[in-house]
Amino acid sequence: MRLTLIGPRNIKLHYQKFLKIPKQKFNSKLEQIAQSLVNSKVEIECLPDRGISFQIAKLYKQKGGRKVIATIPKSDKTFGIKHLKPYINEKIKNKPLFDKIIDSGNWFKHDMTKALFGDAVLYLGSSKGTDLERNGAEYLYKLMTGNKKGVEVAGKFIHPEIKAGKNFTIFIYSPFLKNKKFPPEDEFYSKQYGINLIYIKNSKQLEKELKKFK
Repeated sequence: MRLTLIGPRNIKLHYQKFLKIPKQKFNSKLEQIAQSLVNSKVEIECLPDRGISFQIAKLYKQKGGRKVIATIPKSDKTFGIKHLKPYINEKIKNKPLFDKIIDSGNWFKHDMTKALFGDAVLYLGSSKGTDLERNGAEYLYKLMTGNKKGVEVAGKFIHPEIKAGKNFTIFIYSPFLKNKKFPPEDEFYSKQYGINLIYIKNSKQLEKELKKFK
């Protein structure tokens, strides 16, 4: 089972300044989340860039996690990926952090498809970029499942590495949301599209739900 990680990139701004989570408590939660992912025997996917997803990916690998996959818009000609190079080349115990790299196309396609590269998503907090990735994936999932009249396309035609299927699920880590849940409109449309939303209160529940999902 492949789990996609999405979440804010500016850790200090979002988690310390906005959510006011003490740094030590925040780091402890990351350790616990990473251990839950290892215990659940999932493989994880993330963008090699600064932020919470990358930090969890490193901890996951340090703790013996099985596989870390990078999705990178290697074909992009507009913005490029030079700023990602230090993260792409990250090593853990003298070995590459990333076991596999998927070319997600250009940045525009990447942002629309990012959250579809896993069987499920671990949503680690709301930001403009994170919600672009989630909303883009949810809309494409709507098309993939025939929920728009006259339009239907299989995920493999969008990208051959897309894994999201009939049981597409978003695990929402509630402690990293200001109001602990999505706005009602988001919940309504997600359910209309057949997407499962599961709110996670702590790492123990996350591990339990991931094992159940598999």
